[in-house]
Amino acid sequence: MTADNDPNHHGAAATRNDQTSSLSGLAWDLDWNLLRTFMVIAREKSITRAANSLGQKQPSVSNALRRLEEKLGFQLAHRDPRNFELTSAGEATYEECRELFGAVGRLPNIARNLSGSVSGHLSIALASHVTSPIFDATLHQFHKDNPEATISLSVKSSQEVLETIRAKQATIGICLLSGPVADLQSNLFYREHFSFYCGPTHQLYGSTDVDLDDLRTQSRVSFYTDKIGNVLQPVARARQQMELSDTVSGVSNNLEEVRRMIIAGLGIGPLPDHVVERDVQNGRLHRLATPHEPILVDVHILHNPKALLNTAETAFMAMLQNKISEVPVSERTYGS
Repeated sequence: MTADNDPNHHGAAATRNDQTSSLSGLAWDLDWNLLRTFMVIAREKSITRAANSLGQKQPSVSNALRRLEEKLGFQLAHRDPRNFELTSAGEATYEECRELFGAVGRLPNIARNLSGSVSGHLSIALASHVTSPIFDATLHQFHKDNPEATISLSVKSSQEVLETIRAKQATIGICLLSGPVADLQSNLFYREHFSFYCGPTHQLYGSTDVDLDDLRTQSRVSFYTDKIGNVLQPVARARQQMELSDTVSGVSNNLEEVRRMIIAGLGIGPLPDHVVERDVQNGRLHRLATPHEPILVDVHILHNPKALLNTAETAFMAMLQNKISEVPVSERTYGS
């Protein structure tokens, strides 16, 4: 029987054709270096800065962006000599690329998980001034039990923590959260009381009975997230209820810098009570007794359920969750 008459031969040939077809298309034809270059362009929001970051010449980076657009069939960015802005398609592509490269970066976890020992690297992204004895105790116990594992802590804004976890660039996120996030797992870690404060040079410093009319005339210092619908929504609601001034003399996404501006006398502003307790005792800050309900802000632990975890990451998350479950929410509520 010849090969042409052999039915098994035709079946094998069809299988090979199907496999070849499945390996064709954008994923196999695309130069992935173009995606890497685009990620840097999108992150830097500038072709010039991206070229500097990559150590390449500007025309090479610009050409890479053009080639990627041609391959994808749509425009990724509006650019001219003065302006650069991602299109909506560019923004969506950037988010997909971040998740893609985050997943690729976690591939070594496959081998580590087969070793049977708790090892590997644990990356935690957290908002500034996450203050919790539970977290500190977990770090201590985890390192004591698993000395081969390594840990990195990166401080970001709460929104940046969300994006980092969504892109699988960190294992655990700890940040302020005003509500559930659809594609991430979140658990209440602790609650903190916020109050309004002023510095030692401010006219209200030392006041024990503050009138609302006095507060309404003061300029304010605050966070970028002090908005309805954002992570500091409880602060924004209290501010609106008291009808505080719209005059903002200082703003930051970092607690330490908001604290700095309040101490420097730029205006009154919100801070978590348990974080600045020592500043109050040392006379660097004064807590204003304002007539509003207690401002409670929730701090959550975030995890991406699609992330492939190594043994160190799995062990730390289990240990942290166990320690949290042992302490009632009332004892995880800090401040006045």
